[in-house]
Amino acid sequence: MPNIFVLLLGEMRRLLRYNIMAASVVVALIWIGVLYLTEIPDITFIFPLLIFVDTTSMAILMVGVTIFFEKQEGSLRTILVTPITKFDYLLTKSIVTVVSSVVTLVILYFYATYFRELNLNFMAMLGSVILVSLFHSLVGFLLTYNSRDFTSLLINMMKYLVVFMIPTLLVNINIIQHDLLEKILYVAPTKAAMLLLYSSAGELALWELIYALAYMGLGSIILFIIVLKRFNHFAAKESGV
Repeated sequence: MPNIFVLLLGEMRRLLRYNIMAASVVVALIWIGVLYLTEIPDITFIFPLLIFVDTTSMAILMVGVTIFFEKQEGSLRTILVTPITKFDYLLTKSIVTVVSSVVTLVILYFYATYFRELNLNFMAMLGSVILVSLFHSLVGFLLTYNSRDFTSLLINMMKYLVVFMIPTLLVNINIIQHDLLEKILYVAPTKAAMLLLYSSAGELALWELIYALAYMGLGSIILFIIVLKRFNHFAAKESGV
């Protein structure tokens, strides 16, 4: 456990040094700009959409950015020979990514409640953001494992977003209305993520809530096991061992 706290402190310092945390705040301000330009007084429907985009895309991106920065510094080599376990290392990165998503949520929530009309359960939204961000941070690990460099990671992330996120968004805002596609999307993790985030607004059937919680919860456990098993191979490959 002490290793976790040391790693978390080091990770936070690294985020500040790389200006990743600053970039996260800038993204949050961009979302505020989007809300400001929205003329609809009640943004209860729009708010989860913005959080959905942030917790899926930014979680993946943050993991990839930090790992590739560490690769440039040669930090990945030390992971294999230090007393820090790979479990601690991966858990720390996931926690920091979740914290970043929570910070974005808090910033947007305060703006929305003070300047717009927003009707949702903050604690439910907070729990949803933690689960969705955790799941997609682990997706970020897998995409990073299969990327040669940061450009390759961006391409892989775009593939994920095109296949999973964009169709979910289009169906959710009724741009695409197709019964078969709507049913197929329940296989996609982004569908579960979207439903879970909207559960904070109370617009969800019980079975959909159970499905979303099970998908994000069990999916995170399964992904973490896969990421853990593949880490040594990735670290050895990237360090030239």
